[in-house]
Amino acid sequence: MMNFWGMCGAISAGLAVILGAFAAHVLDTEFGKTYAEAPAKIVAGHPIPASHKALADFKTGAEYQFYHALGMLMVGLYATRKPSRLLSVAGWSFLLGTLLFSGSLYLLTLLQQPKLGMIAPIGGTLFIVGWFCLASGICGCCGCGKPSLPEK
Repeated sequence: MMNFWGMCGAISAGLAVILGAFAAHVLDTEFGKTYAEAPAKIVAGHPIPASHKALADFKTGAEYQFYHALGMLMVGLYATRKPSRLLSVAGWSFLLGTLLFSGSLYLLTLLQQPKLGMIAPIGGTLFIVGWFCLASGICGCCGCGKPSLPEK
């Protein structure tokens, strides 16, 4: 039987590695050219070149994609033992969160569209929902205050 969340997690992790390598080996130079005329960005009260900020944002997208790919792998592992609605919600939250959070960071840097950054918090919220649903699914509680009894 196919493990959907395990497959999604493995594919997402592989893509995160590819995108991280792309950032390190290609975008470093490209962003230097693309953002050459852009004004410096203020980060923690200090100006930094826009190309450095864009590269850091892209790498943050890849980093968070990888973390949540591991979350999907965990969902896949636990769901094979005891499938639950909470684990499904966790998996979908990680997948959609990755698309919205990481995807918006990739697009905002590649397309130079800072307004796309407004999508990232929605993805971040889904990440949080996913982790709490994963925790609840692992412990077997449904949020009703009554832990589920182990099966005999």
